[in-house]
Amino acid sequence: MSQPSAPLFSSARHRAQRDRLAHLPADANFLAPIIAETLLDRLAMVTRAFPRTLLIGAHDAALAAQLRATGTELTILEAGPRLAAATGAIPGEADAIDLRFASFDLIVWPGGLDGVNDVPGALIRLRALLAPDGLLLGAFVGDGSLAKFRRAAMTDGVRSIARLHPQIDLAAIGNLLQRTGFTLPVVDVDALSVRYGDWFALVRDLRATGLSSRLSPAPPPLMREEAARIAVAFAAQADPDGRVAETFRLIHFSGWAPHPDQPKPARRGSGTASLVEALKPRG
Repeated sequence: MSQPSAPLFSSARHRAQRDRLAHLPADANFLAPIIAETLLDRLAMVTRAFPRTLLIGAHDAALAAQLRATGTELTILEAGPRLAAATGAIPGEADAIDLRFASFDLIVWPGGLDGVNDVPGALIRLRALLAPDGLLLGAFVGDGSLAKFRRAAMTDGVRSIARLHPQIDLAAIGNLLQRTGFTLPVVDVDALSVRYGDWFALVRDLRATGLSSRLSPAPPPLMREEAARIAVAFAAQADPDGRVAETFRLIHFSGWAPHPDQPKPARRGSGTASLVEALKPRG
């Protein structure tokens, strides 16, 4: 009998990272208000009420307050036990949620899908938590992000050890939403460019946004010489003003729990216009 594969991410390291967020200044996580604004903008375009909402992550008190202001009954799930205790959230991981089925009309997940061990399992659990015609709305840092950081980490003289998380791309999340039972899936991306004076400032931001590594087993710490080599390789990619423009690709996704009244996609072959005719040159 084959042995189960070892988890890619350490749950213990994840919980510790989440708890550290509680001790940072409110403005340390620069991504939180950006993600919150985009999610709230998308939510504002939905012309229906959501009486019961699950928010995954207790780090953004402003987002929780804005959701409560809509009149919804808000429940928060938080992986960090100390952060959960401080905010009144339910402690738990997104891919191990044990709550009553069909108990929410809206689930908001502002970052973290890319860091769970069982992405399909997490989506299946969230789908089960949604009442019919319930909405899942989320975002995460996806493929193509931190390209210059990744390039610098592979510089000569640095041990070839996995230190950065694999990234989920647009096509993968769209397919996963469909495979796990969501209807009307929508996936899009915003590219955010942030300019850094040095590699160490980027590392501080990654820690403050909860994006630092939680790979399992934990890679050995960088030696001083390795960190210096990475910093030099990162600085070599700077613009003429000496600052390095790094990219965070924010992938936004949404999907609905099925309901008979939802619009259905057109049946394959039911179209009346010919693509061949439409592509013929005119004139």
